[in-house]
Amino acid sequence: QVQLVESGGGLVQAGASLRLSCAASGRTFSRYAMGWFRQAPGKEREFVAAVTWITYSTYYADSVKGRFTISRDNAKNTVYLQMNSLKPEDTAVYYCAADPEYRVIRSTPGYWGQGTQVTVSS
Repeated sequence: QVQLVESGGGLVQAGASLRLSCAASGRTFSRYAMGWFRQAPGKEREFVAAVTWITYSTYYADSVKGRFTISRDNAKNTVYLQMNSLKPEDTAVYYCAADPEYRVIRSTPGYWGQGTQVTVSS
């Protein structure tokens, strides 16, 4: 079992940066693949980025490659999403996700946070 709490969202102008954090409870955080998803108004939730727990491999949606970076700090039970060069189309609620199985972290992770709002103004 793992519980996830996101923070770091806010309102920024286009071109700015934000760093989202996701604090996880549980002593086995280091054995969970971690990911970020987002959901914009009127749209389905979509995958943004993920990092595995074995090889620390990272995966990104095409729409954020080169702008977003996912990282994890197992000592702090925290995963981060550094978002640079933000665009208005990045506006969404961002959700942290976790799953012990890396094969599903980009599609159907088993654990979710409550989400944090990111709004990018033009």
